[in-house]
Amino acid sequence: MSRRGASALLVIVSAVLLWTGCADGSSADGSAVAPGAAPPAAGASGRSPAARPAGDGSGRSRATAHGDDPGPAGSTGQRTDMAQEPMGGRTLLPHYRIVAHYGSVGGGALGVLGEGTPEQAARRVLAAAAPFGAGDRPVQPAMELITTVAAAAPGADGLYSSTLSDDAITPYLTAARAHRMLLILDLQPGRARFLDQAKRYERFLREPDVGLALDPEWKMGPGQVPGQRIGSSDAAGINEVSDWLAGIVRHDRLPQKLFAVHQFTQSMLPDRANIVARPELATIFHIDGFGARPDKLEKYALLRAAPPFFTGVKLFLTQDSNIFSPAETLTFTPPPDLITYQ
Repeated sequence: MSRRGASALLVIVSAVLLWTGCADGSSADGSAVAPGAAPPAAGASGRSPAARPAGDGSGRSRATAHGDDPGPAGSTGQRTDMAQEPMGGRTLLPHYRIVAHYGSVGGGALGVLGEGTPEQAARRVLAAAAPFGAGDRPVQPAMELITTVAAAAPGADGLYSSTLSDDAITPYLTAARAHRMLLILDLQPGRARFLDQAKRYERFLREPDVGLALDPEWKMGPGQVPGQRIGSSDAAGINEVSDWLAGIVRHDRLPQKLFAVHQFTQSMLPDRANIVARPELATIFHIDGFGARPDKLEKYALLRAAPPFFTGVKLFLTQDSNIFSPAETLTFTPPPDLITYQ
């Protein structure tokens, strides 16, 4: 998310979080709490123990079915010892193109994902993903849920970041599984370490259909306050998270896991060349920032990734000037691997 209006948004979101019961109080760009049941723990094989509803195979759009389709839940034609991606197979990128909505609970001020119930949000994601089925890859729909929220106030721990409870996240995982989507947990750490916050959600990240996104815009150093400046992260802080996450994938024999790093200025990742690509992860540099079309294209050309990394782009539904259509987005060079709407 761009810094423009960040200070004002911090105040708005703080009120939303207090109303909905975020664990730590005030916040910046992000999220609140809804009740729900805790997710089941991953089994020894790393396979999600919950059945993943797959529908009856009829009348589904290209965004929700393809030749690698694992079929209905309980199908006997699938291996039982290896977890699959929601839409089938063991590899996300470059096999799929991922289309997501971004936000959190508490309303649209936090992003389009927060409008309505998790089920309503999931259906909007499917509608947004469907036009991308005309491209050269099958589409994997996703929901990117802000789970730690940079805060204007230090909070009890002094880290300027609030955390969503497991009960707030679970309804989104349930809705994602009902529609064979990925759930992506987004971290805005304030003065906390990315790794510490990621470990807070280890029980979710051990699931085969849950990915992770880091947002250096909200990574603050000592004496820095979210919303007053654009944050940054060195490669070491990114690499320690990816090393830990890749270890989970190996240990639990999970399919390739999405790992996104947000960026809209070079200074947010000053030593990006030292970030490590890991075979267990689909590592994406996700290009944020809103504005006019020429500005977005220039930023995309500047920050796009080269193999073995992948490239994502965020499209702002109300803040972009003349938002790119799905067909136009697929003409970017290279076409984005991840498209997120906020």
